[in-house]
Amino acid sequence: MPSVRVGDIAVYYEIHGEGPPLVLIGGLGVDLTVFAPLTELLARNFRVLTFDNRGAGRTDKPDIPYSIPMMADDTVGLMDALGLSRAHMVGLSMGGRIAIEIAAEYPSRVDRLVLLSTAATGTGRLRMSLPARALGLAKRLRGAPGAGEIPRQPHYAYHHQVAAGTTYNATERLDEIEAPTLILHGRRDRGVKPAAALATRVGIRDSEIEFFRGGHMFFMLTQRNEVAARIEDFLQDWRDRRWPSSLAQI
Repeated sequence: MPSVRVGDIAVYYEIHGEGPPLVLIGGLGVDLTVFAPLTELLARNFRVLTFDNRGAGRTDKPDIPYSIPMMADDTVGLMDALGLSRAHMVGLSMGGRIAIEIAAEYPSRVDRLVLLSTAATGTGRLRMSLPARALGLAKRLRGAPGAGEIPRQPHYAYHHQVAAGTTYNATERLDEIEAPTLILHGRRDRGVKPAAALATRVGIRDSEIEFFRGGHMFFMLTQRNEVAARIEDFLQDWRDRRWPSSLAQI
């Protein structure tokens, strides 16, 4: 199983597909298997780097406070370890906040930015729909399909991730984001209100937003073909770019 040392942790990662590099950053309480259907679709045209965040899946889970900047540094450190200087970035839910932090703190590392079911600021507490809670619980109990040998997420690690996501606030940094940005959001999202996604859209000067049917994250599963097509359309000018070749050699 591929893993690499990044700072104080070993990060588990996978690379799928061929083409320009795209970093896919997952959300709260789950490992990369949850996003496998989207990964498979994006890998038709991109070299997708996907990984387990600190505290989840097969990545290390230190019992210390986590933060979104810390996990952003984990992501950039993983890119450094794999020789990847720049990539498109797709962030889902908590992963979207990680992607926002990277785009603001490390603008040279992000070409285009796609944010799904996320916003620039947490609410101070976790809000999840019943289906989302059921999915997260199933993954933590390893009862979900494809769990296999993936370790169960410890309760302490889950709560460290929750604290990181709910206390994050990048509202004042959105104008630092240089990457063209696409925001995709569910019209009935109760975890991250559509108004928060709209506020993020207003804060990022070169951005656009599109709404899908359904709630938090689930439009990505139920309408994944449409979501993948919209992402590919947004990244359509990748064919005209020069890209680092190192990731293709891993």
